[in-house]
Amino acid sequence: MNSIQLNIKGMKCGGCVNTVENILKNSEGVENVSVNLLTESAYFEINKTTSNIDEVLENLKQGGFPSKVYINDFSKKVNKVQLEKKKKWINQWKKLNFALLLLFFSGLGHLAEGGFLNLPILGNLFFHAVLATLALLFPGREIVIKGFKSFLNNRPDMDSLVALGVTSAYVTSLLSLIFPSTGFPCFFNEPVMLLGFILIGRFLEERAKYQTGSSIGELLDLQPEKANIYTAENKVKSVRVHTIKAGDEIQLLAGDRVPADCIVIEGNSSIDVSHITGESKPINVDSGEYLLNGSLNLNSTLRLKVIKVGEETSLAKLVNLIESVQVNKPPIQRIADQIAGKFTYFVLFIASSSFFFWWKGAKQLWPDLLIHDHHELISTSNHTLHNSLGSNAENFLSLAIQLSIAVLVIACPCALGLATPTVITVASGKAAKKGILFKGGDKIEMASKINHIIFDKTGTLTQGKPFVIDYINSDDYLFLLKISASLESQSRHPIASALVKEAKKQNLSLLPIKSILTESGRGISGELEQIEGIINIGSVEWLFSKGVIIDSQSKKTLETEENKSHSVIGVTINNELLGFILLGDSLREDAISSVQKLRKDNYKINILSGDRKETVVELAKKLDIPESEIQWNLLPEMKLKIIENLKKTSKVAMIGDGINDAPALASSNLGIAVGSGTQIAKANADVVLMGDQLRGLPYALSLSKKTIRKIKQNIFWAFGYNLIAIPIAAGILFPKYGILLTPSIAALLMATSSITVVINALSLD
Repeated sequence: MNSIQLNIKGMKCGGCVNTVENILKNSEGVENVSVNLLTESAYFEINKTTSNIDEVLENLKQGGFPSKVYINDFSKKVNKVQLEKKKKWINQWKKLNFALLLLFFSGLGHLAEGGFLNLPILGNLFFHAVLATLALLFPGREIVIKGFKSFLNNRPDMDSLVALGVTSAYVTSLLSLIFPSTGFPCFFNEPVMLLGFILIGRFLEERAKYQTGSSIGELLDLQPEKANIYTAENKVKSVRVHTIKAGDEIQLLAGDRVPADCIVIEGNSSIDVSHITGESKPINVDSGEYLLNGSLNLNSTLRLKVIKVGEETSLAKLVNLIESVQVNKPPIQRIADQIAGKFTYFVLFIASSSFFFWWKGAKQLWPDLLIHDHHELISTSNHTLHNSLGSNAENFLSLAIQLSIAVLVIACPCALGLATPTVITVASGKAAKKGILFKGGDKIEMASKINHIIFDKTGTLTQGKPFVIDYINSDDYLFLLKISASLESQSRHPIASALVKEAKKQNLSLLPIKSILTESGRGISGELEQIEGIINIGSVEWLFSKGVIIDSQSKKTLETEENKSHSVIGVTINNELLGFILLGDSLREDAISSVQKLRKDNYKINILSGDRKETVVELAKKLDIPESEIQWNLLPEMKLKIIENLKKTSKVAMIGDGINDAPALASSNLGIAVGSGTQIAKANADVVLMGDQLRGLPYALSLSKKTIRKIKQNIFWAFGYNLIAIPIAAGILFPKYGILLTPSIAALLMATSSITVVINALSLD
């Protein structure tokens, strides 16, 4: 299967989303379809041996949704996104200006017909017929053509409702103009006003939608256009960023952004990484430090070596990850999209029913209805040309036509389609600015349901950078360090890093490895060149299980109050104990405040650790966590079993950073990886905290709850608006109260519905 992303044109509402999904699902070999209205894109998998992507594109084109395959070229993405955005804005702006000009002349017609303006031509019926014709041919042409095309293909959408409404009003008025004897109402101003209000609404909607996706634009702005590269003669020249390649050496001046992922080879400086990791304080870098693409150099010139470029850089992956948040829809959005897909049929049914009811049934119930005085919901002119629909109807057929048109244009599946993705996009953008990455909208929804949080200890609550403190029961501590660092040199475990770092500090040359075997969560065994026998390095309990004998004096030393808070590993050759190494690890500076905040928010907290009891208990005391809520000496499979049991009664989040945590992260309801951890932990996590801080965790969980609350508000508004507006447009209040909605006001309310949903999403804090 190939994963495909498409850019799709023509989607306007939730009904369109449902239509596109059905077209894709009915295409041969296509699976796992997800369509997003806000980003106008689709994600799916296609069988590369039995299916043809060109056929899929043709199916979409025939359905009124011309599409193209998204090419993920980060080096061109920055300019491409801006150009497409600018082109779309210019096109929308031209349509809107023309529609507003027609709307302006239509408004003048009101004044001229009422005698307030001495320009008889503006009140002429034929003049307004020309205005309505121009409105349909130019700003409204795309809406009308696409709407009827979708309708004829049995896939009606929002454009279908608008197209039916404006053309019904236009044709009825045209018949009245050509054949006055028909008695049909003449309201050429309605198509002009309908299209004007709809285009205003869509323009504002597009503007708001761009604001919801501003976080991606801000990240793209971090990518500089040019870089200073060193030539073979060690001179500096300026080149386009997309021309640099791995291995090049570049100059980074103060105030410049890092154009790719690089390593510092000369100089030292302070670097602002706040846009990438959410870290508020600049970090100090020196030779050998790794710099992320998009970071800002604050005060000194650096010489860098390029490691990764283009799509491989951290910035590109960050942008791709935020874009992919929309791939996995939360369950609440899937329901809304399904309803929006059926909604257009419901509206067509109500409009048809309204027409036949007012034409054939209303006269039997209220024979004198059209004789009585009545008023409009919003007053308009009562002049012959600009009658409010239904307010001056002379017969029930005229009333039926006008009210069915009002129903068509007031219905709004747009709001349903936008209710969820706008909020998800705003939330993921806000989270990204804080260095928090949700891997999908469904992960945000799950985060809102979490009530139980499991912490790993090393690298999660602690900084994950252990350091050697002392040696116990060792006659030659340098030999002990050399043996352990040599065997651990190929491991990514934090303890291995501490041993190798200490060995380098002591200028020890490491021995080549002959064989190696890792027992996750316990220790490591293997053979080294120049050393006879099997070497074991690991926890005291594991060495016991291997048959290693530990003398009473060593046990007593390990259990002293001073050593209780430290991690301990033992080293043996052929089960003969060489000694112990004590390692310390500092508590993260925000661990205490973060845990306190979570407990204040009524989350149940547990610590599961593979470390020894004394070390874990000491840490729990600092965090004010009772001993009943911590467990120690746990293997990865034991953590997994505990989480599986907890999931039976709770929604569990697991926070970890290491390879040992990957199974638990994958098994929990919500896996959260600390950004400083291993790649495998991040890959198995649903949420990644990019920096070295835990304070993002309470924020992420709080934001998820606010996000789902906003989504529910939007869906409630979208449903509530239609449940109230459609019956009023259909004339339910007309017999008793004389209240009617004109189609132009209906169009304004329809546009307001969509805009309200987007603005509510933007108010997320």
